[in-house]
Amino acid sequence: MKILGIIPARYASTRFPGKPLTIINGKSMIQRVYEQSLKAEMLADVVVATDDERIYSAVKDFGGKVMMTSSEHNSGTDRCNEVVENIGIQYDAVVNIQGDEPFINPEQINHIASLISLDDSQIASLCKIIKDEEELFDENVVKLVFDKNNDAIYFSRNAIPFMRKIERNAAEWMKHGIFYKHIGIYAYKTDVLMKIAQLQQSNLELSESLEQLRWLENSYKIKMGVTDFESYSIDTPQDVEKCLKYFKD
Repeated sequence: MKILGIIPARYASTRFPGKPLTIINGKSMIQRVYEQSLKAEMLADVVVATDDERIYSAVKDFGGKVMMTSSEHNSGTDRCNEVVENIGIQYDAVVNIQGDEPFINPEQINHIASLISLDDSQIASLCKIIKDEEELFDENVVKLVFDKNNDAIYFSRNAIPFMRKIERNAAEWMKHGIFYKHIGIYAYKTDVLMKIAQLQQSNLELSESLEQLRWLENSYKIKMGVTDFESYSIDTPQDVEKCLKYFKD
């Protein structure tokens, strides 16, 4: 299977404008994500998809592949779809790689690429067991449940499943159940990507502000893989300092 890695990268950001060009220990964040992605053996190629000339030029300067895309896209999925529609080479699947995780582990990319390579996979993503009590009731940490075939049943900003017979206490809940947090990397079969990009926003998506619920509500299956690798995303300038500490370690 021929799989393309796409890194959507926008310059505009409410909390952190110009985030992809932030310098982390001598290299821009987008360069670090790109170089980590190239280490994933299951990707046939990697391209940055941006709507900003500054990011486009920066990627060209370090020798990366980049494509200009529309500034009207609401999500990375839409940006990936434009690349698929315009690129000349045919790919069987696409991995949508988060542009704000400069230390993404290539094995995570290989893992999701292997999931989307399965015959019955339409969309794939990753999750990790929650071990930090503070994450369980944090609405910024997306939780999920999946079935015995590892297909996602539901994603929520609330802790799921709800432990009805146990007091709402993170430590107690985690003693009696296993909870998973979503790792925001996706893979799609190319034909599925082109279809889901045409879907209108759904009620569940609007309620939780989670794009993946649109796909579930339209009967698409999301194959989940459980990873042990933690993700380190940068959402604010303050996160850069934390990231530098991680880099030094």
